[in-house]
Amino acid sequence: MSARIYLLGAGAFAVGTSAYVVSGVLPDVSSELHVSLTAAGQLATAFSLSYAIGAPILSTLTGRWERRTLLIAALVLAALGNLIAALAVNYPILIAGRVVAAFGAAVYTPAATLFATSLMPPEERGRAVAIVFGGLTFALVLGVPAGTLLGPTLGYKGVFALITAVAVLVAIVERAALPKVDAPPVVSLRERFAGVADRRVQIILAITVLAVLAAFSVYIYIVPLLKHTAGLTGSVTGLLLLLYGVGAVIGNFLGGRITDRFGSLRTLVVLMTGITAVLATLDLTLTTEVGAGAALVVWGMLTWAFNPPIQNLLLELGGGLLISLNASAIYLGAGLSAVVGGLVIQTLGVGYLPVLASALSLVVLGLVYVLWRDPSLQRVEELERDEDIYVTATAD
Repeated sequence: MSARIYLLGAGAFAVGTSAYVVSGVLPDVSSELHVSLTAAGQLATAFSLSYAIGAPILSTLTGRWERRTLLIAALVLAALGNLIAALAVNYPILIAGRVVAAFGAAVYTPAATLFATSLMPPEERGRAVAIVFGGLTFALVLGVPAGTLLGPTLGYKGVFALITAVAVLVAIVERAALPKVDAPPVVSLRERFAGVADRRVQIILAITVLAVLAAFSVYIYIVPLLKHTAGLTGSVTGLLLLLYGVGAVIGNFLGGRITDRFGSLRTLVVLMTGITAVLATLDLTLTTEVGAGAALVVWGMLTWAFNPPIQNLLLELGGGLLISLNASAIYLGAGLSAVVGGLVIQTLGVGYLPVLASALSLVVLGLVYVLWRDPSLQRVEELERDEDIYVTATAD
C-alpha cells in the first residue's frame, strides 16, 4: 500500500479532528460562553450542515484545480477556521470558525478519497478508501478524547489552536511529498447531481444520512449520556471515548478488507444488524464502566466498518462523482443529529437517545435489505468480484 495514501489519511485526521473534537469540549464551551448544552451541540450542526452544502458546490467550483494544490488549499482553509474558533470571543464568532473549517473539510475529504483510489488497482480500492477514512477514525481515537482530557487544562480555545497547528503541519508535508495530479474533466453541478436520479443511489444516500443520524445523535452527547447512565465524568469518560476510537480504527481497517473479500451488500447487512443490536442495548451496557467500555469498542468497530462498503458501492454504480454527494450525506446526518438529539434531550431527557438511535437503525436495516433484494446490484457485485478474482489470479 502506497505511503502517499497514508499521508492522505493524515490530512483526513486533521480535518476529522476539527469535526469531532466538539463532542469532547461541549461542557467547556457551554460553561465559558454561558450557553446551554444543546446550543453548544449546535457547533456540530454548523460544521456538518456547512459541509453537506459546501461539498458538491465547492467540488464544482474547484473542478479545474490541480489536485495537490486543491488538497493543500483545503487544509489551509480548515486551519484558518480552527484558528478563528481558537480566537473567538463569543458564540457567533465560534460558529463562523466552524463554518470555515467545514468548507475546508468539504473540499479535502472527497478529493483525498478519489486521489487514493486512483493510486490503487481495483481489487485494493476498498482498502484505499479505508485508509483515508482511517484518518477520520484516528481523529476519534485521539481528537475527541484529547478534547475531553485537555479541555480542562487548555480550554476549548487551546484545543482548537492545537488542531490548527496539526492541519498546517500536514499541509506542509503533503506539499513536499505528494505528486502533482492534473484535474479530472470538469463536471457541472447539474452533472454532479445527475446520479441522484438513480433509485439505488437515492436509497444508498438515505442509508448514509439515517445511519449517521442514528450514531451521532448519541455520540455527540455521549459525555452527558455517560454521566446520566453511570455517573461517569472527567478522565474516565476520556478513556471510554479512547476505547470507542480504538474500536473505530479496527472496524475501519476490517471494513475495507471485508468489503474487498465479500462485497459491499453482504458486508452492509452484517454490519447494520450488529449496529442495531448494540444501539438497542445501550440502556443496559452503559450503566457500568466495564459495560460502557465493551459497548463503545464494539459500537465503534461496527460503525466505522460502515464507510468502506458504502463508498465502494457508490463507486461501482457511478464512479467518483457520487463520492462528494455521499460526503454531504454523512455530514447532513451528523448535522441533523445534533438538532434531533438536542430536541430529545429537551423534551424527554438524555436517557432516551439510545431509543431514538435504535429505532433509526432499524429503518436503515430495512433499507439495506431493499438493496440486498435488488437484482441489478447483485449483478454489479458479482461482476466486481469476478474482476477482482481475475486480477488476483493473473498477478499470481
